[in-house]
Amino acid sequence: MTKGETMDLRAMMPSALLLLALMALPGTATGADAPPAVTNVEAPSAVKIGILTDESGIYAEAGGPGNVVAARLAIADAGGTVLSRPIELLDADHKNDPAVGTQILTGWFYDGVDAVAGLSTSSVALAAQQIGRARDKTLLIAGAPDSDLIGTACAATSTHWAEDTYALARSTAEAVVPSGGDSWFFVTVDHAFGLAMERDANEAARALGALVLGRVRHPLGTADFSAVINAAKASHAKIVALADAGADLEHMIQQAGAAHLDAGGQTLAGLLVYLTDIHAVGLAAAQRLYVTEGFYWDQNDAARAFAKRFETEMHRMPTKQQAATYASVRHYLAAVAAAGTTEARAVNAEMRSLPIDFFGRPATIRPDGQVAYDLTLYQVKSPAESQYPWDYLKKVRDIPAARAFRPVAEGGCPLVK
Repeated sequence: MTKGETMDLRAMMPSALLLLALMALPGTATGADAPPAVTNVEAPSAVKIGILTDESGIYAEAGGPGNVVAARLAIADAGGTVLSRPIELLDADHKNDPAVGTQILTGWFYDGVDAVAGLSTSSVALAAQQIGRARDKTLLIAGAPDSDLIGTACAATSTHWAEDTYALARSTAEAVVPSGGDSWFFVTVDHAFGLAMERDANEAARALGALVLGRVRHPLGTADFSAVINAAKASHAKIVALADAGADLEHMIQQAGAAHLDAGGQTLAGLLVYLTDIHAVGLAAAQRLYVTEGFYWDQNDAARAFAKRFETEMHRMPTKQQAATYASVRHYLAAVAAAGTTEARAVNAEMRSLPIDFFGRPATIRPDGQVAYDLTLYQVKSPAESQYPWDYLKKVRDIPAARAFRPVAEGGCPLVK
């Protein structure tokens, strides 16, 4: 090899190194056998919705697994995705314990959960509202009725889809006091919900001229109501108002019937009664009981259509809490799509501006977060009046939303100017 030839090879070395470098670059084709380029595309993160509810306790039939099914139906109706992102549904049992609910909620928010629905117990919902407010997270309260949730404890990122204790108490009082129920005795669960319900019903009854002759408060999960019934009998009050719910309410109704409370001219008035309560105690025990509902499965075609789908999954008709869970999740997803984000304040602003079809009834979200819709006062049918399965209620009258719910300026919500 000559000196000139050696120099030529050295001159070629930079080109060879460049070729080797290009071969090492991703996606650089060097021949027919070169592998195709590989691009790592990260899948879009899911929009996460949690259902926090009582899945095993005294309120499980009214909410519980039925709330999860209702949310699943709402997600299906939204197409399963929003903002081109999949929707992930989680659920957990708060066991009617604010400490348990708080722990679950804190973990969920740390893991990126965007919204929490259900919230079937007032003490849990009140604790959750504090966390949601501090973390700017969306809460869709479908179960807890405590009127403080839209009063002093209201939050800009929360909406309240249940009838509150004010609406339930006022509707029942306006039905029974003018009909002769001018003296009341309260049976109250010693819990946030019961105390709020007794307070609001007491005020409503007194405002209509009724006398409140006494009260008995019992712990959550009471099985034996014999002492309570004896105290109610001794009061001689015409109306024994039940400021409890779930299994507690069912036990009280059943045992009051067995003790012939009505023989002394006394009548039970349930302040928060679910369809599942009536089903559990039977029409014979529950007949003539007044019930205020924002949703009843047989109220119209829209309600029946949802109820039939729910029944396919759960083999029974939905309660008003389960219907509210469906409506809240469905509306939330529509607001996320409209806002183009899951950021809580933006989504809640959209929720308050978008129209709501609440099972064939128009609804609006007030500045304090209450979802306002017309209510209906029903009376439980007798066994002879019921014509088909789950045919339990007969309509007494409709109550316009503006009359049913507390005036927004009277609740003490700091969001209301």
